[in-house]
Amino acid sequence: MRRRVLEAANRFDSDPRLLAALEWARSRLPGDAAYGDPLSTGDDAVGRVAAQLAPLAAARPSVLREVGLTALQLWQAHAGLEERLSDEQVVVLFTDLAGFSDWTLEVGDDVAVCALRRVGAAVEPLVRRRGRVVKRLGDGLMAVHPSVEDAVEAALAARDAVEELDVDGHRLHLRAGVHVGTPQQLGGDYYGRDVNIAARITDAAGPGEVCVSSPTRALLDGGDFATFPLSRRRGKGVPPDITPWRVGRRPRG
Repeated sequence: MRRRVLEAANRFDSDPRLLAALEWARSRLPGDAAYGDPLSTGDDAVGRVAAQLAPLAAARPSVLREVGLTALQLWQAHAGLEERLSDEQVVVLFTDLAGFSDWTLEVGDDVAVCALRRVGAAVEPLVRRRGRVVKRLGDGLMAVHPSVEDAVEAALAARDAVEELDVDGHRLHLRAGVHVGTPQQLGGDYYGRDVNIAARITDAAGPGEVCVSSPTRALLDGGDFATFPLSRRRGKGVPPDITPWRVGRRPRG
């Protein structure tokens, strides 16, 4: 009896008509119909589940796995919609440590790893106050914020926190770039031109500097922040219609 039940369950799980119907449904439901591949899954718990299900479903077609991926696809679409409804635009923030690769060669791996841990402990809570860390990128991170003021304030606070660190007698300098746009969201990550511009704006920043793009500057509240133009040479690789600006806090009083 048990064997017959298992055989029936196996036939149901591999029924080609049901699999075709599920694939058709996924292509027409909200969300990313390819959800589950490495590009569409983030590092959150749901993304990791989808990343494990997708290869199994590809290796052995399974109705139950397709049902699971369909549910995760709908969850991802709903979560992404909730995140984007508050503001159609996304403010992208990148940070990194100026000259970190060369410094690592000088001080060695142990000191460099210690530095990364201390920087992460200092920077990430500041970024998470009003934003979300999308991913860590070696000696930096990518985050998104609901407003340009939130992103710039987080970047300046992170810059100041890193300036105060002393790692084995060494001082580190964070740099950051902020750009507002409408990047494409896949899972918990973002892709597209506006993400690339944010990264280029970060490249334009010098040690200890926070830079913003001209569209970001146009939305920035001038009461709390002051901006200063950068030379075109500092904006190498930035699209010609975008100008990088250095930003700082306006003196009070």
